[in-house]
Amino acid sequence: MKRTVVGVILIAGLAQLVAAPAQAAPGTDPVAALRAALIRGKGVNIVSTSKVDHGRGMYYTLSLDGMVGFGPQGEVASDTSQRLQFSKAAMAEDAAPEETPLRVISSGYDDYVSGPRFADVLPQGTKWVRYSYTDLPASNPLLEALEPATLKALLAHRTSWRGGVVKGTIKADKLVKVSGSFASRFRGYSWSKPVSTISYTLRLSTAGLVERVTAKGVLHHWKGSVLRVEADTSYSAWGRQVTVALPLKGEVLDQEQLEGKVPYQVPGAWN
Repeated sequence: MKRTVVGVILIAGLAQLVAAPAQAAPGTDPVAALRAALIRGKGVNIVSTSKVDHGRGMYYTLSLDGMVGFGPQGEVASDTSQRLQFSKAAMAEDAAPEETPLRVISSGYDDYVSGPRFADVLPQGTKWVRYSYTDLPASNPLLEALEPATLKALLAHRTSWRGGVVKGTIKADKLVKVSGSFASRFRGYSWSKPVSTISYTLRLSTAGLVERVTAKGVLHHWKGSVLRVEADTSYSAWGRQVTVALPLKGEVLDQEQLEGKVPYQVPGAWN
């Protein structure tokens, strides 16, 4: 089940996250630094906010914080808390449950989701709904800087690199070729005319690791719709020990067992 924002009629303001200044020089190799950090059992903390705007006052915001665990090939697991908020124009009669907080544990191709919205449909002693064949939630909906290929592309498309600050722009048709995360959510926006464009700023530590990503995208869908996305993600505690514990089997029911009572797709981050 691929996560996508195509056709969603949801999203609100973007909180500004404050990061300490970084001083990585242009001679630093951030891609090599990232690859060196991809060690099984290690990870990074993330705090992220995003706004997705469909126009005509229809938008929502999502806040997310938690941790991401790595393996040699990249992200393998995560444990995050998430919260959606809708604009008045996007708030449908049945949208209130969407704004309740969620906890999402992701591992392999399964997501385990828990929160107040499931309280009335889960039997006593059961706390989690499992969604199978899912993608890991991205730390940033536009630019997943934890993907080495994506980070390499962002550095290649930079317009400036001063101290630890890298700025640039990248076209969606270029990004979709290197970023699995972007492709799974925005592939339909990568074939558009005019071409969708994303501007970004990366802040790097002295070791070359990404400390913050801010991005703005004006995404034109090939069917004619326009999506405006803003995202701001901070990364900290690189190399921290990460253990993502899955819920106990007796506390979990599959989404298929609750069909019609819970959302078909994973609620929460950038679906």
